[in-house]
Amino acid sequence: MIAEILPAAVVVETAFSDPSEARLEPEEAAVVTRAVESRRQEFTTVRHCARLALGRLGVPYRPLVPGLRGAPSWPDGVVGSLTHCAGFRAAAVAHAADVLSVGIDAEPALPLPEGVLDAIALPAEQRRDTALTADHPGIPWDRILFSAKESVYKTWFPLTHTFLDFSEADLTLRPDGTFTATLLVPSPLPTLAGRWRVHDGHLATAITVLR
Repeated sequence: MIAEILPAAVVVETAFSDPSEARLEPEEAAVVTRAVESRRQEFTTVRHCARLALGRLGVPYRPLVPGLRGAPSWPDGVVGSLTHCAGFRAAAVAHAADVLSVGIDAEPALPLPEGVLDAIALPAEQRRDTALTADHPGIPWDRILFSAKESVYKTWFPLTHTFLDFSEADLTLRPDGTFTATLLVPSPLPTLAGRWRVHDGHLATAITVLR
């Protein structure tokens, strides 16, 4: 699902369960030593996906310890993004010589809980969500918007190392599986173009900034 919405320069590995061979390096294990079991499993499996993806990229694995604001510390010369939700984990990596930044997010293909859309969406985004829901019912447009904003942040942060609030990007979703984000703060990239998919109980969004 995620591989379909990323260019060939980005290597993707996914998992729909937690394989027994998944393991953590000591530095990684220390991060989740007190976490609940479900948190440890998703943390471990998404790094297992990253290990496989980096191997396909020809890059030796190194511990992906969360850094500033939880962003993983990728090996030199690599850009990447991780995502996990119930029943799905994924890692996307690319050579920094080919890709400036990449952001992915996956979510259950379900409507957002009540009140969340008001907290994450601008008034114009809410109006567009209402119109999309009326014209294309059965698609969780509000959850796609939430996921797309997560992908925007994951793409933005490695470029700027600054926080981006939900209200600081105005997103337009389209029924053709694409979206555009207009940054409402000073940015090296005033707009970002992304893609989305819904498949088999999950949805995914992705943004790639090619060099």
